[in-house]
Parts: sequence; C-alpha cells; structure tokens
Amino acid sequence: MKTFEELGVAADIRRAIEEMGYENPMPVQEEVIPYLLGETNDVIALAQTGTGKTAAFGLPVLQKINVKKNVPQALILCPTRELCLQIAGDLAEYSKYIDNLRVLPVYGGSSIDSQIKSLKRGVQIIVATPGRLIDLINRKTVDLEAVKYVILDEADEMLNMGFTESIDEILSKVPKERFMLLFSATMPKEIAKITKKYMNDPKEITIGRKNEGSSNVKHVYYMVHAKDKYLALKRIADYYPNIYGIIFCRTRRETQEIADKLIQDGYNADSLHGDLSQAQRDYVMQKFRIRNLQLLVATDVAARGLDVDSLTHVINYGLPDDIESYTHRSGRTGRAGKTGTSIAIVHVKEKSKVREIEKIINKKFEQGAIPSGEAICEKQLFNLVDRIEKAKVDEEEISALLPSVYRKLDWLEKEDIIKRIVALEFNRLIEYYKGAEEIEVPRERSSSSREDSGFSRRRDRDRGDRNDRGNGNGPRVAEKGYSRLFINLGRTDNVNPATLMGMVNDYMPDKISIGRIDVMQNFSFFEVKEKDAQKVIKALNKKEEKGRRISVEVAQGGGGSSNDRRDSGRPRFDRNSNGKGRQDKDSRRNGGGGSRRPKY
Repeated sequence: MKTFEELGVAADIRRAIEEMGYENPMPVQEEVIPYLLGETNDVIALAQTGTGKTAAFGLPVLQKINVKKNVPQALILCPTRELCLQIAGDLAEYSKYIDNLRVLPVYGGSSIDSQIKSLKRGVQIIVATPGRLIDLINRKTVDLEAVKYVILDEADEMLNMGFTESIDEILSKVPKERFMLLFSATMPKEIAKITKKYMNDPKEITIGRKNEGSSNVKHVYYMVHAKDKYLALKRIADYYPNIYGIIFCRTRRETQEIADKLIQDGYNADSLHGDLSQAQRDYVMQKFRIRNLQLLVATDVAARGLDVDSLTHVINYGLPDDIESYTHRSGRTGRAGKTGTSIAIVHVKEKSKVREIEKIINKKFEQGAIPSGEAICEKQLFNLVDRIEKAKVDEEEISALLPSVYRKLDWLEKEDIIKRIVALEFNRLIEYYKGAEEIEVPRERSSSSREDSGFSRRRDRDRGDRNDRGNGNGPRVAEKGYSRLFINLGRTDNVNPATLMGMVNDYMPDKISIGRIDVMQNFSFFEVKEKDAQKVIKALNKKEEKGRRISVEVAQGGGGSSNDRRDSGRPRFDRNSNGKGRQDKDSRRNGGGGSRRPKY
C-alpha cells in the first residue's frame, strides 16, 4: 500500500490530513491523485459514496491552485446544500497550512449578500449548488474566466434532480481550455452524454465495477405481506439494539406517517422530507449526525447530501422504482472501511425487483427470517449485559453514594439483583412479544405465475387506460383534499419522482405541495391540492420537455374522496410546506441525547 507522500501529495497538505487521521490512501485516492497531479487530461472516476472521493479530487486541486492569483481557479458543483458545505469544510481542513488559499461554499437557503461580499474579497475555489451559482452569474457577481478545473461531484445525483440545463448553462461560462473531473457512483446513459459533450478524451477510473454496490455492505431482504411491513420494521429495529440507520420511504406522506408511528411507539426517530423548512431539515440532520436520533425516516431527495460515515443499517421500507437509487441508498452504509447492512422489506410482487438489483450490483441478497419475539428479547438482554460489562465506573464520583445503596440491597443475593435488573428493563418488551403473533411469511409465486408479478405486472398496468386501476378495485383516488393528475411523461422519458417534482415546480410561479407520485412506463400520475390542480394543468399543458409536448389532465376518479378505502382509519398529517406546528411536535420528542427503547 502506497503512502500519500509516494502519491506526490505536498508536505503542507500531508501535515493537515495526518492531523485529521488520514494514514494511508483509500483505493480511489490511490488511483486518482497521482493521475491528477501528473496529467492534464479529463477524468471520470466511478466509485461508491463514502470511498474518499472528496480527498481524491480535493488534494490534487488544492496543490495546483496558485494562491498569488485571487480569482476562482477551481469550480466544484454538487447537488445539495449539505454536500456543498461538507466539501467546502473538508477542503478548508486539507488546506489549513496553505497560506492565503480561500474556499467559498455557494448555496441556496443562506444570505446571497454575504456570498457576494466574499466573492468580491477574492476566492480561489468555489463549491456550489447549480441554482445559486446561476443566480450569481445572472447578477454578474461571479467571474469564472480563470477557472481551470471543473469538478462535478455526485454527477448522477445532479442529473436525477433535474440539473442538466443548469450544468449546461454553467459550463458555457467557463473557458473551453479547462480540465473537467466527473465523480459518480453509477454510470447511467445521461452521464455518458455529458462526457461526450463536455469532456476531451477522458480517462475512466473505476473502483469496483460500474454501478456495483460497496463490497462492505451485506444485502438482506425480508418477504412479508404488505399489511405487515410496519410490524416487520419494528422487529428489525428491535433485533438490532444499537442500530443507527436511515429508513427510506417512497413519498413524503409515507415518510411522515412511518416516522410518527415510530415516535408514538417509543423509538428514537424523526423524519426528513421536502415539506420541512430548511431550518427544520438542519435541526433534524444535526440531531442525527450527533446520534441524538437512532433512526431517520427519509425520502431519497431529502437524504441527499447527508453524509454520515458510521451508519450500521439502511432500511428500504419500499424498493425504489429507479434501481440505481438502490445503489445510492445502500452506499450510505459500509463506508470508510466499515461494514454495514442494507435491508429491503418487500412483498411478493417486488421479488423480481430484488433479482434485477442483484444483476446491477453484482451481489446476492440473503433472504432473512423475521426475528421471533424470543430472539429479540434474547438479543436485547445480551446487549444490556454487554453495556453493564463495559460501563465506566468513576469511583470518586459515586463512592459517597455506594454505602447507602449497599445497605439498601444487602438483603438481596446477587442472582436476585440480576433478576430485578432484567425485569425492570425488559418486562414490557417480554410482555409485548409474549402475546404477539409471529409475522406470516407469504408463499412466493411459482415461475408459471411470475408473469403477473414485479416489473411485468407494472408493464401490464402501463398498457391500461388513464383510469389508473391499480389493484383492480376500481380507479385509485387521491387523498382527501387532493386531485390526481395524469401527465404523458414516464420512465421512457427518463422521468422519476424527483425530476417530476422539479418539473412541476419549475413551471409553477409558486412552490406547491405534491403528494403521491406514480411513475409508469409511458405516463405518470401525481397528486396536488385541489385548489392548485387547475393552475398546474394550465402551467404545464402544451409546454415542451426535451422536445416532447406536455399534456396534463385530471385522472378519471382522481379527485379527493372521503371514502378512499386505502386511507380509512389512518391518521392525517399536516403536509403544509411551511411546516407550521412542527416545532411543537419536536418539543415533545426526545430532544436530549442517548437512545430510547421502544414502549410496548
């Protein structure tokens, strides 16, 4: 294994990264750093999130900056505010011993005036989200004429979020002689288009196989009936007492619903989705980063940019439509050389999706057995014993209290004390699982009936009419207060829930609340509040998206209905994007540190 010195990293940078705990380069760093330091070609680096990509491009770029020139020489584009801040923070630490080198994060949600002032004072490296950078370009407050290096970090994520046009506009403002570095976890077709359009004979460096999952991640699926998914989730969380993970849901509504159920059941959880304000997002993410939360329930879009190296588990409460999204989800665990587990809770119809994912990531899923109540109680008990064994005892702090404790418990034998500790800690857990029925595992369909499962079932639905009949129980109807709209764009148009949300809000003058989204092969359905339906139809109809004229209309049976059988008995949650009332809820949650055991 080579050292950073052997890779050619300068002494002042090595001094900084050694203080940060960097000892030996990770594989992507070992491949990329010497190439960027020694050559001037464009580079495509394909590696999973959490493999050290920031240092791979950051160290050589820092080394090539001319600090005597007080103008932007490197531009790093990334998809989210959180990732922007993380990269800028890492670069600042790497360059702490390089005098007069300044790095500026440029992102939405903060004062643009302060960013303009920093640009006027002079910076050499800009780390930016596309939207805010275009705003600064339009105000003529940022000069990119001297940029020599353009880095697209998490390029596949930026394309998934609909930033293609923004990237086009930004790259038109930088010199054609610049060098371009593209870092991505996966290699979809859209990335290939960017490389052809903007890169000059790029060198491709692949760590692992293209689109392959991390080698440190174990993949497990649990097969359950759809009605038992939440019960299975609770058992999985109970079986891993020290779990620290993200639960991915498909929609904002499902995310909030699952988070609220977990909180009500005593789990140390919270939600992260697009209906939260930026301040609320920051608050939740900070709690999660410092481990005041064990479980974060999130949508794919909301979790982008949340960078935590020590996640033990990623749980897919539902598998994503876009298989590449699974790679991103699972890549959030098993990072920085640690191991992790990616769990999928699936029903029979999703079995074919599991097989498709296996082909993409080149790894097999294990089929897990839902833990029994007895196994859970035993696991929790041994975790308590382990905590007792490893507890640090400060004799000076507690010595004055111990004599009275000894006198109080003197009449009990050691075995009696242990029994009482176990009873005190686990009576409710044992009682809950003693009366709980085991979760029934559905029988998988035989190969002769697979035509009606998974992707083929969805293809059959796609051939259906605009009634969106779903499971055959009549037209699927919108949530009460929402209208269900049809749009003539689907997966063949590279539409996914994130790009569809972005498209709607791009054409609308004001941000609107979007509910359930169902993306089919050739068309899609999405829900908006009834008061916004006609405005959305008017705003989108006859517009063009990638050369195709958009058509939007109310889906048959798509209005809100108080008789919606799917939602009967379910609690309703405030979906207002301003998040009013959220602070009251947060104040009732466990704001302090430490983990909370579920209540039963």
